[in-house]
Formats: sequence, structure tokens, C-alpha cells
Amino acid sequence: MPTPAPRSTAARGALHRRGMALAGVVTAALAVMALTGCRNEPSSALPSGVASMNETTVSGISSGAYMAGQFQLAHSESVIGAGIIAGGPYGCAESLFADVMPGPASAILNATKAINGCMLNAMQIWGVPNPPMLADKARSLSTQGLIAPMTATVQDRVYLFTGRSDHTVVPAIVQAAASFYERLGLAPGNIKLVATLDAGHAFVTETEGQACDVTGKPYIVDCDYDQAGDLLNFLYGPLAPRANAPSGSFLVFDQRPFTRDLVNHGMADSGAAYVPKACAGNQTGAQLCRVHVAYHGCGQNRQLAGDAFIQSTGYDRWADTNRMIVLFPQTETSPLNPQACWDWWGYTGRDYLTRRAPQIIAVHRMLERLAGLERQS
Repeated sequence: MPTPAPRSTAARGALHRRGMALAGVVTAALAVMALTGCRNEPSSALPSGVASMNETTVSGISSGAYMAGQFQLAHSESVIGAGIIAGGPYGCAESLFADVMPGPASAILNATKAINGCMLNAMQIWGVPNPPMLADKARSLSTQGLIAPMTATVQDRVYLFTGRSDHTVVPAIVQAAASFYERLGLAPGNIKLVATLDAGHAFVTETEGQACDVTGKPYIVDCDYDQAGDLLNFLYGPLAPRANAPSGSFLVFDQRPFTRDLVNHGMADSGAAYVPKACAGNQTGAQLCRVHVAYHGCGQNRQLAGDAFIQSTGYDRWADTNRMIVLFPQTETSPLNPQACWDWWGYTGRDYLTRRAPQIIAVHRMLERLAGLERQS
């Protein structure tokens, strides 16, 4: 299993990048054309009947990390693991007064808590975040049938990451997320916290992106660490070695069929996916592919950051050799959400933490489509 390595010299990193560039240049160019050539409108339908929902994993960075945790708890009967990169515990932003405030006021109150208590750790003196209380809240929602049974959730595996140079979501917040999962009852061996790299607020790679300690678009940094591989190998167990370069298909698909009856969902018109050749045709039984859902962070959707999160994180190379489709759902920019963040404070409505949340419904429908289980309207 890949493990974090000390930061190498700039010269060694440059030589490594140049060596990899020649081998992957043709594939990368074709991938860029496939995605950016269709930037203005959705080009494809998401394939149907190619995957199983029972081996789904999720991951995300920043707001995407919060959404990954929310989706995991909502659907842990089929989600077997989550990767939380620079994100905090489930329900962290929920105000104590959220249940008695009208919708917009509740979201504003939650947003204040989100910034000060779930990113900057400025509310520690008031006990925010509070992993034991948040674990109790999750159990209550589970008892009400609003999220999955806790008996399923505690079987999951969870990978967490925080960079020592991350001043956006500080390490203490990610450590609180690890404590939350411990309080839920996950076995210690099912939780992995990586907190040894000088990474900024970003997704970490071996060779792609800016200097390791940088925080800035497209929020991908080179720390000589294969985060995608470490994450996937922990969630699934040992995988086949990754491909040298992706050989499958990047596609842009229409997200509107999955949101047409949802109000205030905040989803973009199009999403993206990576489909290995082995997953491209109709599959049956043991041939069905697994799915990993990768949630971008704030300021990292295709509209704001191009296709870097889709093409430069390394998920595709692991997907190629392990019969894995990678789904990259996309949120939209709007006057109320200019950075296209996933909803972890309630801007889509009061149900944002539950199975009733419009963004959770939309992504679950995408998984149903991939599994050939979509409901006909």
C-alpha cells in the first residue's frame, strides 16, 4: 500500500515529471479534447447496467469531503468506505437553533458556524466541533430512517487526510472527523488518518499540481504522495497496480435527468465520469464494475478550475486496472454559491444531511443509472 514519503528535491520531482510526460502526452491530449471540447453542453448519457452499487466508495476534498461523509451516512448500505480530505465531521455546521429558524435564516446561521467552527476551529472554546454530540445526532437521524442504519455505517472504512500547511480547514477539524467516526463505533483499524505532509488545502499527488504547501486553484499539489492510490487501497483493500496512463474514456454526461424534479438542488447541467474499457459494455454478475464517487471542492468544479480534478488526481489510472468507474458529479456556480461548494450547511434546504437532500438524491440516482436500476419517469 502506498505510504507518504518525505518531500523530494525539486530536481528529482522535475525529472520524474518529464519522464512521465512523454509516455502520457498522447493519452492526456485526447482526454483534454474529449472533455473540454464539450464544455458548453452535455455530450453523453451516463451508461446503464455496467456497475454494482454494493461496492461504492466516495471521497471528496473540502466541501466535497463534507458531502462524501453525508452521502456515506445516508447510504452506507451500499457505500463501503469514504475518503475525507480536508473536511470535518458530519453535521458540524448544524446550528443548535437550526430546527426553530426559518430556512434561509437557518442556512445563514449554519454558514457562520461552518466557517468559524468547522474550518478555522475558532469556536473550540465553546466545544465546536463536538464529535460525541455529532455522533448522537447521526444515531438519532438513523433511528428516524433519515440516514442509513448505524449497523451498516460502522462496517465502513474511512480514510482522512489533513495537510500541515492547510490554513483553510485546519488539522484539528479533520482530527475531529476521525474522533466522530470513533464515536460512531468504527473499529480503529477501519480508520486511517494521514497528517504528516506539509500540504496546503488541496488534493495531493505524486507529480501533478503546484508546490506541496500551496493553497490555490486548482487545489492540486505535488507532495510525492499518491493520495488516490493510498485512499482507494485502504477503502477496498489491496488493488492491482495502477496503469501507466489512462486508456479508458472520459465522458461528460447530462446531469439534468437526475435533477429534473428537484428544487433548489445547486447541481450543474453536466457532470463527468471516467469509464475504463473493461466497464464500457453491458456487464453481468461478477463482471459488474465498482464505482468511486469523487466530489470536487469549492472553487474546483469544471466551470471554475477546468478539468484538473478529473484528470490530474490519479483516480483514472487506478480505475483502469481495477474495474472501477469514477463518477465526478458537479455543482453549479450561482450568486448564492459563487464557489460551487457542495451543500454542507443547508443552502439547498433543511434536509441537506439526509437521504432527502437534493444533491444526495441526484448522485444516488446516478449510481442507480450505472447499476441499471433507475426508475422510469
